[in-house]
Amino acid sequence: MIRRLAALVSALALTLTTASSAASPTFVWKATSPSGAVVYLGGSVHLLSADFYPLPAAYDEAFNASDLLVEELDMGEMLAPGTQMQMLSKGMLPPGQTLDRTLKPETISEVSAAVTAMGLPIEPLKMFKPWMLAITLQSMAWQKAGFDANLGLDKHFYDRAKQGGKTVKGLETLDYQLSRFDGLPADAQERMLLETVRELDKTKDEFTRLVSAWKSGNIADVEKQVLDDLKNEPEMNARLLVERNRTWLPIIEALFARPKPAFVVVGAAHLVGSDGLVALLRSKGYTVTQQ
Repeated sequence: MIRRLAALVSALALTLTTASSAASPTFVWKATSPSGAVVYLGGSVHLLSADFYPLPAAYDEAFNASDLLVEELDMGEMLAPGTQMQMLSKGMLPPGQTLDRTLKPETISEVSAAVTAMGLPIEPLKMFKPWMLAITLQSMAWQKAGFDANLGLDKHFYDRAKQGGKTVKGLETLDYQLSRFDGLPADAQERMLLETVRELDKTKDEFTRLVSAWKSGNIADVEKQVLDDLKNEPEMNARLLVERNRTWLPIIEALFARPKPAFVVVGAAHLVGSDGLVALLRSKGYTVTQQ
């Protein structure tokens, strides 16, 4: 599940086609207000490989038409000195606690076996909170499979915006995003970690299937792959998707008051489903069309 989350969070944006058309849809939407103002929405999977570039024309058209790039986080915050230490400190257990004291014996046994199989020492990792260890192990599995955050759409468009002198903003802060995981109940964190280690060997196949659905602009398939598991974890679904989408909605609506379009790039999972941004904008009276 965490694999799909962060392919959203993570959790979760991606084409081999070079033009947008009705026959070749992309994960880009054009939202138009009753007054004619435009905001573009682009779905992102936060890790990619070099063979996904160049992107489909719809992405470049949305970016070029906009003078403001809005992402989940301002990438400048992620790249700032001290950010890694901030993330690490948020993801560490309190002094005196370790995972073998907080997890069920059978869980720590499985986790230890998986970590050892990856060639990692388990003892220092026992100081991580379950959610942080799950994300850390999953990130390593993604990298081993050839996917890199430095090649993800978020970083790609951030770099282009900075080079082109465009303004960049974030929908939320890093601290808030981390709090979505850190505030999960202990049992949910344990399930998250356990499922992660059980499925590490499936990472490449699962992620490739998600990317293929993204490439073809297949909304239903992305929705099924990302959201089906979350339906069995209502609190996780609420904290990682639903609450964030509803918090972002008024921020995105305010963009329609600007004289020029903005390009909003968020994880693909935030755009699909009945609680996704596309559906939420349509419910508020905006015309939203897939490009």
